[in-house]
Amino acid sequence: MSNKNVRLEVMQFLEKDVESLIEKYLIPIDSIWQPSDFLPNSEADSFFDEVTEIRELSKELPYDFWVVLVGDMITEEALPTYESWLMDVEGVDQVENGGNAWSKWVKHWTGEENRHGDVLNKYLYLSGRVNMREIERTTQHLIADGFDIGTDRDPYKNFVYTSFQELATYISHNRVAKIAKKNNNKQLGKMCQIISGDEMRHHNAYSEFVERIFKVDPSQMMLAFYDMMKQKITMPAHFLRESGGKIGTAFEEFSNTAQRIGVYTSKDYVDILAKLLSRWEIDKISNLTDEAEKARDYLMRLPDRMYRLSDRIKIPENSYEFKWVEPPVVK
Repeated sequence: MSNKNVRLEVMQFLEKDVESLIEKYLIPIDSIWQPSDFLPNSEADSFFDEVTEIRELSKELPYDFWVVLVGDMITEEALPTYESWLMDVEGVDQVENGGNAWSKWVKHWTGEENRHGDVLNKYLYLSGRVNMREIERTTQHLIADGFDIGTDRDPYKNFVYTSFQELATYISHNRVAKIAKKNNNKQLGKMCQIISGDEMRHHNAYSEFVERIFKVDPSQMMLAFYDMMKQKITMPAHFLRESGGKIGTAFEEFSNTAQRIGVYTSKDYVDILAKLLSRWEIDKISNLTDEAEKARDYLMRLPDRMYRLSDRIKIPENSYEFKWVEPPVVK
């Protein structure tokens, strides 16, 4: 039997547990927070006063912070690309009998994630600190350009990717929250912190998917993990560009900005790898083929090697001038 058919068989075997995992990791729509919980109520007489407060507090936050917040928002707003990608994964069926449990997971997960871009978009619009038209162009470009995260339709690789990426977004939103609070913007800090909480729940869910696969198909799951780390995890916004720019030209500068203010760094990338190795107890997995054993050895040595490399990375000190945010005034 081909590896592709084995993966499909494993996905079908695990499908019986997906409904319980939805209950475990996703929150019912009528119970979960909504963007309006963190934004001025447009029906209230106090609406304009609340908007004025947002705009005043926004003046205290630095240029690089706004660049990162915009980049995070655009990444979240490109959700249609992520949903369409996951719906095409082997074992995910949204057609037969109204869809299977895996497609239900993807749809409900998408519903939760959609709120993140929604609330950040509205907040940025009200802040008065950003050029929304340029941001909207970048968002449309990112969705239209799509992405290729190197997973193909392989569920094993896709679940490694989502396990990694959800933890990365948790780190990013959580750090942004801390910076906002440090600058006395408690509401924005609370908003970003609750977004990070969603991301951690989703990370735990996808990590459990991988744990379950390791129990029934350890060698192929190990090889999928190896393949993803060998090629490196590509960030979902790696095609990021501003209006008039070429695909991917804005991502490096956005990444530099995030590293410069400590929101997401190369060391964080390695920390995530180390956490996944520990979470999945890679060193203890048994009954591996010779090829999978070699893959495990590579993975176990990888963090130390990557930590050494991350120490050598130099980040530009000067801020790149994005079209999204007015450049800082030089006094």
